[in-house]
Amino acid sequence: MGKYVEIMDTTLRDGEQTEGVSFVLHEKMTIARMLLRDLGVDRIEVASARVSDGEKDAVKSICRWARQAGMIDRVEVLGFVDGTTSLDWINDCGCRNINLLCKGSEKHCTFQLKKTLGEHVADILRSIDYAKELGISVNVYMEDWSNGMKDSPEYVFAFVDALKDSGIRRFMLADTLGILNPMLVADYVGQMVSRYPDIHFDFHAHNDYDLAVGNVLAAVQAGCRGVHSALNGLGERAGNAPLASVQAILKDHANVHTHIKEENLGTVSTMVESLSGIAIPPNKPIIGESVFTQVAGVHADGDNKNNLYCNDLLPERFGRKRGYALGKNSGKANILKNLEELGLELTPEQTRRVTDRIIELGDKKQLVTQEDLPYIVADVLKHDTPDDRVKLISYMVSTAYGLKPMASVKMAVNGETYEESAMGDGMYDAFVRAVRHIYRDKLQRPFPWLTNYVVSIPPGGRTDALVQTTISWTHNGKSYRTRGLDADQTEAAIKATIKMLNVIENE
Repeated sequence: MGKYVEIMDTTLRDGEQTEGVSFVLHEKMTIARMLLRDLGVDRIEVASARVSDGEKDAVKSICRWARQAGMIDRVEVLGFVDGTTSLDWINDCGCRNINLLCKGSEKHCTFQLKKTLGEHVADILRSIDYAKELGISVNVYMEDWSNGMKDSPEYVFAFVDALKDSGIRRFMLADTLGILNPMLVADYVGQMVSRYPDIHFDFHAHNDYDLAVGNVLAAVQAGCRGVHSALNGLGERAGNAPLASVQAILKDHANVHTHIKEENLGTVSTMVESLSGIAIPPNKPIIGESVFTQVAGVHADGDNKNNLYCNDLLPERFGRKRGYALGKNSGKANILKNLEELGLELTPEQTRRVTDRIIELGDKKQLVTQEDLPYIVADVLKHDTPDDRVKLISYMVSTAYGLKPMASVKMAVNGETYEESAMGDGMYDAFVRAVRHIYRDKLQRPFPWLTNYVVSIPPGGRTDALVQTTISWTHNGKSYRTRGLDADQTEAAIKATIKMLNVIENE
């Protein structure tokens, strides 16, 4: 590998400035541990000083854990040029690094602080001196540096000239408003590195023009020794550079070495999706649900013939697996790939008929999954196979104000009939509890664990719209995902559940 570049992740600071995102203490702790331990990020920025008492408690807890884990030097807090206030707050939390927010453009210095550069530098130097007394290391954010280089480069250079010998560890070049493109980044960062070759520069990108990842690449190629990112691209306005994309582009396009453990990116990104409430778009590079799924039949055919449609972004790098979608664009190769996964063998004529049926379902906008395939095959070919091994004979679910929902279930498993009742926190929960009783108490068998539950309806939100539930399960170390479609959400979830039980039973 080529040169080494530091990754500083700001999910817990800038990422939390995403509209509607606020992590509570245990969530911040979880994310901090995953960033440092599971992903191998070099540094994490966990908060802004002086925000709230709750924020202070969270920073204290993170720093306490980091100190015990020998990682306290990798935890940073954004602070302000406010005399001793921010530094006292950070010191009281047990943090040993401040990212001091300074003005990297003349406009910000003049109109926001209403100070001259000399006055601003004098204030910064007082903060640095106090930090040294406390044993706190200082990095400097050059806020709005991008506009500073665009409108007043002489201010930027004078700023760095005045501070370069003051003991600052890193000068962090912030494209605060996301105005740059890769050509400008290469120019501006190049000027900084050429003028100050011994200074460690970080680059902090924002994604307002959807150029954050490209700008990070340009900054590293121009000589930046560190870059900032956020999980899932969280951050102010359009967000920061997504960590997964930053890692992939630096490794594959810049021959750069980092400490990131790529195989854990998917798991950690999904956890942050859940904690933040901000959904990952299915087509989000690296971490999106659909990005390793081939849809066009010609692509699956090419993969069968020497992986013609694969690039360096192999899903196995990121702990994932390539899939081949089933729908109206499916070709024979897609079907064969999925049949191969399931261990099913069909004649060419049978494959053609199954393909025609899948295309027909795709035209109706129905989603077809790999788990659907055995049922489609049986239906199309009129195979002389037994009926479903798990049958729902009848069920009743009820709910009333002030009472827990109740479910009574009658079902057949391999020809034997069972009945059970249960209460739950919701109607579907009551149904699952009843079925779990049948499996555990009467069949003496483990019941699969539900790991994810997603509900979607067509645009428009009509009360009579069809509801699709997509449920993920784990059983004996294997993952399953089944879908149910119905006008009633509980009924759709129940259909998905019975479908999953039949998939497992038939295996």
